[in-house]
Amino acid sequence: MIGVIANPSEHPVVCEFFELFKTPWEFYRSDRTYEILLSTGAGNFDGSTARLVLIYAGQTLTFDREQSIEIGSQGRETRRLSYKGRRLPIYGNSITFREKGSDVLVDEESQEPALHVQQSHGRTAVRVGYDLFSEVCVLLTAGGQPLANAGIPTLDLHINLLRELIVASGVSLVEIPPVPDGYRFIACLTHDVDHPSIRHHKFDHTTFGFLYRAGLGSFFDVLRRRAPLRKLLSNCAAAFKLPFIHLGIAKDFWYDFDDYAKIETGFRSSFFVIPFKGNPGSSGRGAAPKRRASGYAAAEITEKIQKLASEGCEIGLHGIDAWLDSSKAVEEMDEIRRITGTRDIGVRMHWLYFDEHSPLVLERAGADYDS
Repeated sequence: MIGVIANPSEHPVVCEFFELFKTPWEFYRSDRTYEILLSTGAGNFDGSTARLVLIYAGQTLTFDREQSIEIGSQGRETRRLSYKGRRLPIYGNSITFREKGSDVLVDEESQEPALHVQQSHGRTAVRVGYDLFSEVCVLLTAGGQPLANAGIPTLDLHINLLRELIVASGVSLVEIPPVPDGYRFIACLTHDVDHPSIRHHKFDHTTFGFLYRAGLGSFFDVLRRRAPLRKLLSNCAAAFKLPFIHLGIAKDFWYDFDDYAKIETGFRSSFFVIPFKGNPGSSGRGAAPKRRASGYAAAEITEKIQKLASEGCEIGLHGIDAWLDSSKAVEEMDEIRRITGTRDIGVRMHWLYFDEHSPLVLERAGADYDS
């Protein structure tokens, strides 16, 4: 068990971090003993019984003076560390050490260690030269990394370093891996139900877009050898059927939920459906463009939704204003709950609208998750 000591303002970030690093932990309690103590320099603790003490901080601590740890350099701007040869950018305060360091984590420029390790009487104390949860906060809530570092999996590297420090100390680590045992990855099957039926569209941009893709778009694809001629003929035939579909004579080839279940036999998909039609919602700066409004409402395909749910598929919310307004999110989720009879509703926003406040807005509304 890991006992975690952090500033109260960092507690939400700590919880989020351990949602990703899935291992047993709790906030430090003075009446408990822990194999591992993790501190960001906040508060007092008794580490005498812990086999591993990890102290993360980007500034000099009382602990450093008590243990005669000699500080190397201090930085208040982005520092580039190297973790086993991989760049690890640090965005807050950071320090390096002059002795008892480890080449696992060093400053790229000075090559000074950013780890200080002490071992005595079966106990290991590791001093790390940055504030872990301050860095996690930057990555998860403060706009993320600059473009230059976009290709660096910084959060994963923080987790990997912590994992390595624990394992190297000899403490047993219980961790739930991100994939099932014996498998390399997970595939999640989902459908955004934007246009369940072409009958919902008459003289609008969706219809005109369909006709363009079926006609000129397919023709140009054939000329560029991106599609065979039979694809052009098939698409033109679909466009020709459009008036007969609206008259109810021909089959609506978009209204094909039964085929999804046949194709995915044995696998349960998630279907995100739009709660209300004709509502473009808000862009955050005012009314969103009218073309954002859906041509259908979930209630219009109730039969299909309930059939999918009865076959074990998940029905989620393809939200309109849920990202922006908790009361609107509740209203939208309640519409899906009314149709499905399910309380737990996940969300994926239509048009992928979101901002930095969206996770909290959806959490307050009671969303099960944000896809």
